[in-house]
Amino acid sequence: MPQHPTSHPPRAPHPRVRRGRRGRKALLTVSALGIVTAMLSPMRAGAATAPTGTTAPAGVASPISENGQLKVCGTRLCNSQGQAVQLRGMSTHGTQWYSQCVTDGSLDVLANEWRADVLRVSTYVQEGGYETDPQRFTALAQKFVDGAHRRGMYAVIDWHMLSPGDPNFNLERAKTFFTAMAKKYKDSPGVLYEIANEPSDVSWATVKSYAEKIIPVIRAQDPDAVVLVGTRAWSSFGVSDGADEKEVVNNPVNASNIMYTFHFYAASHRDEYLAALDRASDRLPVFVTEFGTQNYAGEGANDFGQSQRFLDLMKRKNISWTNWNYSDDHRSGAVFKEGSCNAGKWSGTGVLKEAGVWIRDRIRE
Repeated sequence: MPQHPTSHPPRAPHPRVRRGRRGRKALLTVSALGIVTAMLSPMRAGAATAPTGTTAPAGVASPISENGQLKVCGTRLCNSQGQAVQLRGMSTHGTQWYSQCVTDGSLDVLANEWRADVLRVSTYVQEGGYETDPQRFTALAQKFVDGAHRRGMYAVIDWHMLSPGDPNFNLERAKTFFTAMAKKYKDSPGVLYEIANEPSDVSWATVKSYAEKIIPVIRAQDPDAVVLVGTRAWSSFGVSDGADEKEVVNNPVNASNIMYTFHFYAASHRDEYLAALDRASDRLPVFVTEFGTQNYAGEGANDFGQSQRFLDLMKRKNISWTNWNYSDDHRSGAVFKEGSCNAGKWSGTGVLKEAGVWIRDRIRE
């Protein structure tokens, strides 16, 4: 996004699966995740509320058990039966700052009360993140991915490069991280790999070159998972630098089973961004891995009207999304009131900020 601050904090970055997969029963086994085999009915995944616990309960359809291995079909994300799906969920804040907000209790609430389909696990590379202790931050990411899986939610493994904006600066680190993650989850249908959070101040050709180096590293271990590719100018399809999606349409990444990411903050990003998302999703598979109802810094007043316009478009076109962010950071974009994480208070709406109440309702729809 334009003029992003160079660090978070300072900035808080930015279902069971829905629509398009009903009307068909399927028997799916996800034994690698410790999730029981369940006979699935044509329900809206997430409509059944599970009791609090650390695993998806027997007989209750979860996003993963209902939809299995995801794949890209045309311009849409599809389940194992080839039916278009929309994931709705939340992104963690940086795990170097807010790991205390991702606990058994908070994940139970996200899966069972909020009825989320997906958790985006954000591993910052700089800003006190991965580069300071690769082993620790890899283990932390795996802990949170495993926590999502135990509750039947998908996990987006987010390589949260932000500053510097050239993803190639962290190329070797990314190879090491994604090799470790793909080795661990190669037999899991529950992961998507987001290889570059918000490239900035580089050309699309540079981002594309990076993607074509990293995707084979993942594919060598995990040939089936969907890979999410960040787009230029803070994942805006270049709009924040005065370009548009045509640069990607005309020069796509040379790889299959991939999607392109788009980020927006509704109080800052107006009709030009909405129109770009609409056009791009007609030509390309798009996943909105980060958005907020506030300004581009994830703070300030909420613009729920503009946010709803984006959500209506994404619902109509089955564009999956994760909201920034599932923490108690002081900014308005963090869903929990300050102090909630250390107090272990997650349940209900009383612990939520205004944006938290609003986004919880949108996930539950």
